[in-house]
Amino acid sequence: MSKFTVAVFSSKPYDNQSLLQCTTDDIEFQFFETRLTEASVLMAQGVDAVCVFVNDILNREVLTQLKNMGINKIVLRCAGFNNVDLSAAKELEMSVARVPAYSPEAVAEHTIALLLTLNRKLHKAYNRIKDNNFSLTGLMGFNLSGKTVGIIGTGKIGVATTQILRGFKANVIAYDPNQSEEFKALGGEYVSIDVLYNQSDIISLHCPLSPTTHHLINDQALEKMKQNVMLINTSRGALIDTQSVIKHLKNKKIGYLALDVYEQESELFFEDHSFDILQDDTFQRLLTFPNVLITGHQGFFTAEALEQIASITISNINDLKANRPCINSL
Repeated sequence: MSKFTVAVFSSKPYDNQSLLQCTTDDIEFQFFETRLTEASVLMAQGVDAVCVFVNDILNREVLTQLKNMGINKIVLRCAGFNNVDLSAAKELEMSVARVPAYSPEAVAEHTIALLLTLNRKLHKAYNRIKDNNFSLTGLMGFNLSGKTVGIIGTGKIGVATTQILRGFKANVIAYDPNQSEEFKALGGEYVSIDVLYNQSDIISLHCPLSPTTHHLINDQALEKMKQNVMLINTSRGALIDTQSVIKHLKNKKIGYLALDVYEQESELFFEDHSFDILQDDTFQRLLTFPNVLITGHQGFFTAEALEQIASITISNINDLKANRPCINSL
């Protein structure tokens, strides 16, 4: 019996290792470090399915080329699916499955790590101590206890973040059209989006990217926020209008900005550009602000999360190759 072959795009050594550890004998992987795009889609020639990540492109053109090569099964190694043209996939009768939840605690804990690092300026203190500079000037932070944190999106990650924040004795309010009883049980309170903007000392984004949430944080939203607000995004880069954020960093409306995602990250993140001259002037401008902290989409990156991603991905592949219902299908 021939093996079911899967082309894995945007793969890194840690992806390869985790997938190989969880796979079954009847699945064979072909690993490609390159992103899946219109230019690279022909690399999938001859496989039964493709496995992709957050910055791979699955627009109508790519999907049509895959279908023409006889490939009609796509598995995502992530929860978000904003990079997939689902209407085109449906028209082409292609199956698409994702990993809807993988260690929400991983992203929640990274969110808190960003918050505390930026607040207490741990990154700056670390560098000072290395230079034998023990001055505390400029390192003052604030108590998280008693502060109001606004959570936009109360899915599994939003709830996990809330649970940690409540441990710090922070007041947590949230906006989400779909209210969570688990969030309420933690002592959280649902409010309108405008009330959240107006009352929050810290705002953390945990919602999916969709046409309604694209550039959710824009000039109008930022003008409603408190002066010196802290803004954290560990969800999707395009939730934030970067030019608006830069404007409000300059006028000091935003006192702190922490990003683990970036709207144009597909050309930057997950690769070593330390010897390159970056051409993204907007990203370079963000790096000039002393109150901005950026990590390269590593919120998900824990051993536990990688194991869960691989396990669910393999389960999805097995369901799709057997042509049986897959609970994670889109």
